[in-house]
Amino acid sequence: APEKEVLQLSLGERDKISFQHENLKVVSSFLSFDENKSKRVIDFSQQPQNKALSENSDDESVHSTLRKSLFKTSGNVHKNTEFKAGSVDVKEIGTYLNTSENMKVTKEGFLRNNHHAPITKDSDFTLHRVNNEEIVSENGIKIQSFSNASEILDVTGTTGRKLEILRAVTEIPTQFRSIFKEFPYFNYAQSKALDDLLYTDRNFVICAPTGSGKTVMFELAITRLLMEAPLPWLNIKVVYMAPIKALCSQRFDDWKEKFGPIGLTCKELTGDTLMDDLFEIHHADIIITTPEKWDSMTRRWRDNSIVQLVRLFLIDEVHVIKDESRGATLEVVVSRMKTIQSSLWRHLEKHDTVPPLRFVAVSATIPNTQDIAEWLSDSKMPAVCLKIDEDQRPVKLRKIVLGFPCSDNQTEFKFDLTLNYKIASIIQTYSEQKPALVFCATRKGVQQAASVLAKDAKFLLSIEQKQRLQGFANSLKDSKLRELLTYGVAYHHAGMEISDRKIIEGAFTVGDLPVLFTTSTLAMGVNLPAHLVVIKSTMHYVGGVFQEYSETDILQMIGRAGRPQFDTTATAVIMTRCSTRERYVQLLNGADIIESSLHRHLVEHLNAEIVLHTVTDVSVALEWIRSTFLYIRALKNPAHYGFSSGLDKVGIEAKLQELCLKNLNDLSAFDLIRMDEANNFKPTETGRLMAWYYIAFDTVKQFFTMKGTETLNELITMISNCTEFVDVKLRTNEKKILNTLNKDKDKITIRFPMEGKIKTREMKVNCLIQAQLGCIPIQDFTLTQDTGRIFRNGLRVT
Repeated sequence: APEKEVLQLSLGERDKISFQHENLKVVSSFLSFDENKSKRVIDFSQQPQNKALSENSDDESVHSTLRKSLFKTSGNVHKNTEFKAGSVDVKEIGTYLNTSENMKVTKEGFLRNNHHAPITKDSDFTLHRVNNEEIVSENGIKIQSFSNASEILDVTGTTGRKLEILRAVTEIPTQFRSIFKEFPYFNYAQSKALDDLLYTDRNFVICAPTGSGKTVMFELAITRLLMEAPLPWLNIKVVYMAPIKALCSQRFDDWKEKFGPIGLTCKELTGDTLMDDLFEIHHADIIITTPEKWDSMTRRWRDNSIVQLVRLFLIDEVHVIKDESRGATLEVVVSRMKTIQSSLWRHLEKHDTVPPLRFVAVSATIPNTQDIAEWLSDSKMPAVCLKIDEDQRPVKLRKIVLGFPCSDNQTEFKFDLTLNYKIASIIQTYSEQKPALVFCATRKGVQQAASVLAKDAKFLLSIEQKQRLQGFANSLKDSKLRELLTYGVAYHHAGMEISDRKIIEGAFTVGDLPVLFTTSTLAMGVNLPAHLVVIKSTMHYVGGVFQEYSETDILQMIGRAGRPQFDTTATAVIMTRCSTRERYVQLLNGADIIESSLHRHLVEHLNAEIVLHTVTDVSVALEWIRSTFLYIRALKNPAHYGFSSGLDKVGIEAKLQELCLKNLNDLSAFDLIRMDEANNFKPTETGRLMAWYYIAFDTVKQFFTMKGTETLNELITMISNCTEFVDVKLRTNEKKILNTLNKDKDKITIRFPMEGKIKTREMKVNCLIQAQLGCIPIQDFTLTQDTGRIFRNGLRVT
């Protein structure tokens, strides 16, 4: 409503209102008309006394009492149109109806309407009159019309108790409302979290299915910080941490637009950001980063006051903590932030000068969210833990796991190929003629599956759709893709031309492209929601071997199912072998308990903490261990960490101490740390370099075998074998180019050719390092990308 309009309600109208639930703070908002003045008149009346208040009043106490919005609608219900009767502009009532679709409708009725006005057809929520007394929606909800003076929209939660929820965006102070301008009401999950996020500073863990609007919860926490912090916001930093670079890029683009206008700057910190970027971060308010990047940043925190300015730490996908390779980093980064906070607290006499650090974490559906909350609790106040059930997802998700027979002598490649011929029937069964997204394991697999489907299936396309697809196809550079697109099928992967990728994304987003095949890695970064998501085979090709997708990968892919603006339901289908079917059923039910993987990577992280002086002796080392998620889980499930299950708390702590000492001895054996007379740890120069450049312990051990007489060839071979390059994959279709670079009498080849054919990751790394140093051009986009990655990591290692 326009800020300046006066809000009032005649007494006669007020008397008609019956407040049925005395115990609730019920708020009703009315639209009524004055034919002559065409003014908008709205009243937010509180419980027994009807206190009129103006719409632009930013009195927080008033906002926080607004608990429930009840519509009174008069005349036609339109979406994005205006009321004809008194030229009153009612925006997006349709949106409100949609939000309430995922809640049970009370017996008293959904809309009470005594005018029996025709209800217009709307793309999402179509209502048509059956007889004078009731309206039936296509979703099969019966809506009774009551002859009642007050027309109230009454919504009850699925739990059966009264839902005092669905909070209005008007509750947000005016200067921050633009952040939430896309919708008039917060959804169920957001409304439920709103009080804790917006009106307290407590640490907060939300466990919610993908697609329940988690980003808005982070935005509410940022809004809270801005409401509390005095202007100008000079010394506050917000850190948003997500496990995948692509998620960071998405958040960066989104938040730059939302927070830019209110004066906040965002900075993305991923990959190997150079030192001059560190300078820029000093001026950024919101830092968007990955655990690895924030780890390498905070390893320099003593000469880096930025870390001490962080007031809000947002962790997306916190369940990644269980990931074998990346989880440990996430865990130590958070534990380090806690330790920094408590050491600042210890060293400053005036405690009130230490601003509190707030953690807000979001996780997919997991059974032990409480453990995460316990880990994020501080000494003064336990963290709030909010679980949102699957049935509260704004778009209902049907999950289907299909098991296919796979004989013992069938290779993964063969099994993967057989699934291509099953796709057509799955799309026919589940897509409901709406866009479908199919995830495949490899880039080559994506193209093969798309070709098979284009031959197998004929899509019913309208003439306009065909013309638009032809238009998209004409702009493509890839001729194979151009041909497929006219059939209504396309593919999309990171090895393609960026311009082609953008065209395909555009065609899919507007709904002209019925089926898109893509790789899992790209799914993480590009927001391509679909009505149907199919995961074709649960194995993918990593580092030359097939392995199962991680839980995060699966949840991310499934999270693409459901387009909130078009769908009320969505479907996700996982195609796997009969032998693994049960495992994925378990995973989708969120039955997998999250464990720590820090014990597997303790040695590198302990060294980093010693270099940072966070850990100075054995007793502090144990205190640091106590601040980790590993400690919380080891007490509950000692067997998982190799301790005997009969141990009590004292026994488990002793075992953790033992593990700690073993790692400290390993560091000491390679002269990475030393002890002084007072038994305090001192990092050595090598230990400092290891932490500073983020080098793996195995790599350092390998360097200790050097004699100093190595040839250039031997040095390149040694570097190629470093752990830092594990994420470089050797793909089958690259072998020909690499073998030509290695040995070819007609072309320029590398300086130190290797024996035999190129068949390992190490050989590929070696070949690309030499090609780059020898200035040999490589006409392959993927290999150029890999060379960039090798040199970024190689600069650290060397």
